[in-house]
Amino acid sequence: HVQLVESGGGSVQAGGSLRLSCAASGYIYSRRCMGWFRQAPGKEREGDAVVDFAGSTRYTDSVKGRFTISEDNAKNTLNLQMNSLKTEDTVMYYCTRGATTNGEYVCSIDWGQGTQVTVS
Repeated sequence: HVQLVESGGGSVQAGGSLRLSCAASGYIYSRRCMGWFRQAPGKEREGDAVVDFAGSTRYTDSVKGRFTISEDNAKNTLNLQMNSLKTEDTVMYYCTRGATTNGEYVCSIDWGQGTQVTVS
C-alpha cells in the first residue's frame, strides 16, 4: 500500500515562494518516478514536474526556471520548491508516484490527498 502525504501548501503573494513536501511510504516500484501534478477548479489534472529513479527531472514549460523538484531518498521525501509564483499557480497540488517502462513515464499511478496553494 503506497501512502503519499503532502504538506507545505498555503497562501502567498505573487512573486513569492513556497516549498511543498511529500512523505512517501509503502510499496516502491522498480524504476520508480515521482511527480507533482496540479489541478485548477473545473480543469483536468496536469503534471508540473517529475523525477525518475536516476534523478533525471522533467518540467512542463510553464514552470521551467521557477520550480525545482527534488528527492531526499534517505527521508523518502519528495519536494517542490516553487519560486516566482503567479496567480495562475493557484491550484491544488498532488504528489504522485509511478514507474518508468522502456523510457515511458507513468508517474501518476498513486496519488496523495493534495495540498492547496493560493497565490494572490
